Amino acid sequence: MEIAVLAFGIVKEIFGAASVHRELHDGATVLELKNGLAASYPALKKLSTCLIAVNNEYAGDDQVIHPDDEIAVIPPVSGG
Repeated sequence: MEIAVLAFGIVKEIFGAASVHRELHDGATVLELKNGLAASYPALKKLSTCLIAVNNEYAGDDQVIHPDDEIAVIPPVSGG
């Protein structure tokens, strides 16, 4: 299945785009997506944390991704 992954903040700079498309096997998990993104974009590994949101909710590593899910990579946020 092909999914679009939305990028925010510094992740958009790392991807070089506001979104990227990834090919995943049926039943792929958030952890598999994270590992694949880190392999394609090694600069992601330098971020202290990077969360994945599925359908506007933070997702655990074991969550299965479905073809119609909205996926976003949320970088670390700082502020006061």
